[in-house]
Amino acid sequence: MHRLSRRSVNSLLRYGGHLRRDAVAGASIGSFNINESSGERNANDRWYSVSSTATSSGPASTKPLKLGNMLSTGIRYESTVSDFQTPDPPVEKYEYQAEVSRLMDLIVNSLYSNKEVFLRELISNASDALDKLRFLSVTDQQLLEGASELDIRIKTDQENGIITIQDSGIGMTHQELVDSLGTIAHSGTAKFLKALKDSKEAGSDSNLIGQFGVGFYSAFLVADKVVVSTKSPKSDKQYVWEGEANSDSYIIREETDPEKFIPRGSCITLHLKRDDKGFAHPEKIERLIKNYSQFVSFPIYTWQEKGYTKEIEVDEDPSESKKDETDDNVAKKKKTKKVVEKYWEWDLTNETQPIWLRNPKEVTTEEYNEFYKKTFNEYVEPLASSHFTTEGEVEFRSILYVPAVTPMGKEDIANPKTKNIRLYVKRVFISDDFDGELFPRYLSFVKGVVDSNDLPLNVSREILQESRVVRIMRKRLVRKAFDMILGISMSENREDYEKFWENFGKHLKLGCIEDRENHKRLAPLLRFFSSQSEEEMISLDEYVENMKPEQKDIYYIAADSVTSAKNTPFLERLYEKDLEVLFLVDPIDEVAVTNLKSYKEKNFVDISKEDLDIGDKNEEKEKEMKQEFGHVCDWMKKRLGDKVASVQISNRLKASPCVLVSGKFGWSANMERLMKAQTVGDSSSLDFMRSRRVFEINPEHPIIQTLTEACRSNAEDDEAMRAIDLLYDTALISSGFTPESPSHFGGKIYEMMNMALSNKWKLPETQEAEVVVSEPQQTLEAEVVEPVQTTSQK
Repeated sequence: MHRLSRRSVNSLLRYGGHLRRDAVAGASIGSFNINESSGERNANDRWYSVSSTATSSGPASTKPLKLGNMLSTGIRYESTVSDFQTPDPPVEKYEYQAEVSRLMDLIVNSLYSNKEVFLRELISNASDALDKLRFLSVTDQQLLEGASELDIRIKTDQENGIITIQDSGIGMTHQELVDSLGTIAHSGTAKFLKALKDSKEAGSDSNLIGQFGVGFYSAFLVADKVVVSTKSPKSDKQYVWEGEANSDSYIIREETDPEKFIPRGSCITLHLKRDDKGFAHPEKIERLIKNYSQFVSFPIYTWQEKGYTKEIEVDEDPSESKKDETDDNVAKKKKTKKVVEKYWEWDLTNETQPIWLRNPKEVTTEEYNEFYKKTFNEYVEPLASSHFTTEGEVEFRSILYVPAVTPMGKEDIANPKTKNIRLYVKRVFISDDFDGELFPRYLSFVKGVVDSNDLPLNVSREILQESRVVRIMRKRLVRKAFDMILGISMSENREDYEKFWENFGKHLKLGCIEDRENHKRLAPLLRFFSSQSEEEMISLDEYVENMKPEQKDIYYIAADSVTSAKNTPFLERLYEKDLEVLFLVDPIDEVAVTNLKSYKEKNFVDISKEDLDIGDKNEEKEKEMKQEFGHVCDWMKKRLGDKVASVQISNRLKASPCVLVSGKFGWSANMERLMKAQTVGDSSSLDFMRSRRVFEINPEHPIIQTLTEACRSNAEDDEAMRAIDLLYDTALISSGFTPESPSHFGGKIYEMMNMALSNKWKLPETQEAEVVVSEPQQTLEAEVVEPVQTTSQK
């Protein structure tokens, strides 16, 4: 005996006490599901028939179930059999369901970010239809009968807001119309390519564009209603497809109006929305074609208004005609005026052969420069260009340019979105917002076009997805960009690279910080001033060539200007040994060089850091100096306290008494100055990095020798203590650091000046008395003469 489940009882009540046949059948078989084993699916109408194989008293229902009415979780009927138990529950299988109206809403409102791409998608579909016809006509010439020309024609009706796009391509039969436009995301192009691949007849030069099957529906971005009239050479009839934006259905009918017959192909008519009727302007259509579909491989004609000037006769004024009749000697001359005669005609809008598809040997420099100016709206010719084709794992063609000037707005070098790289897929412009994916941001100044068939784009073809293909392409584009820049640097005209470095030098320095993999390509392109070249920048290669035989490292000093760098006390001994030092005067220079670390196995060494080795170390002499001046160093360290990490004997000073050097792993004075200017609120990192400073003294300088005597005779002398403090503050400034209290330091200078200048120019007491007694008017005469006589007497 069978017991009905609660769900079966509910069904019984819902249908007025009578179970449906399919429900009864379901109750009699335990449980069943609509899956591959229990039903047969018709692909055309998406209906299912369910037959039961279990034993029951009645036959299984064959009533069709429409898939669109099913819930996304499926339908299941259950019954409980008390005397029968199944060992394992059956596996349930479901299909994803999609609401057509919601899917269309996603395509229209969410898939594309810009409405104007509708024309790009429809032209791409038309191009694919022409490509299919051209391919199939190779084996069947009859397909071209009736219309031999392969082109795309676009006509606008600005007054009524209508755009018509007609192609003479392969067209569609009734069934193809249902499959292609009746099924969202069904790509006829993808199906065509698969058929070619299966038959092993696909040509390597196929230019078919579509692959997603949603490009047609972009028409509803701007149109309320879309009408497609199509005629296939495989069919004798012409069919019309009509659909509206807010509808989940469409109609297909046979075309019966002889005036609307077309010999072959498809004609798409867009009835624009009220807010989008501006797209029906002929100039707007022409601009969109030139931007997105300029290099489609078939000619695109637009219906344009033209005009020419002609002269017409003008009726004479009766009064003037009478005056002319009285003068028989004067020859009569008919009066005319110029008018503009307007007419409409088809105008070729695109260029079918892009420059990057041509052989580089056949393209002149003038053509490259003209393409650069036209594409990127530039008025100055580029410094260099590179036209190349990459084959192998990834195939693409590209032309890259190095501009001669920076953008007018002096854009931030850290901004990768410069719209300098125009990305094409099979000649169709996709976007110019891919700089960050195809080029690192420090090379964002490079301009060019990239055309590829292998790029992984999203469905709307507006977003470049991260993949191995993109990484390979980026690597090769960067390599070509470096080759261009290197070519400029090796040019005989040195001014070209000087111009480049002035405009884009900071970009390459940023690359030293961000792109560790390309350090070997970046380093030869860098330029710096040096202690032996203060007027003209030199390369690292030139520095290495000028190095002394015993020199092991590349020395540099960071400062805010060349003047500050060349007058720093750190250079004194290096000047004496004729060792060249690079001057890093740009704020980003020090960080860039620090990230490079070395060049041609030569380490970069900051001469303002401790433990400087300039190749003249003498361990015995250093040991003697430490023994002789060790107590002086300890005496000064005790006075300075935590201001310095230690006091040492310097090997870099010649004329200065002392210098303050940074710790080996701490900030230099220049870096500390820059970071202090950028620090906002939290100064803990600043205190940590500047905590280790070393006070180096020159034992050969008279001041240090005098303080050495003071240390031996009276180590607690107040004047000696003040001299140490003043020496430290002076070294702080001469080494590039900023004193914590400039006013306090100024007070010490005034005190020392007062001590040095006191009583130096004071007059004798007798002379002062005379000045007081003298009359004010006679003061000038008496005082000018008498001091001279008094002095001569002495």
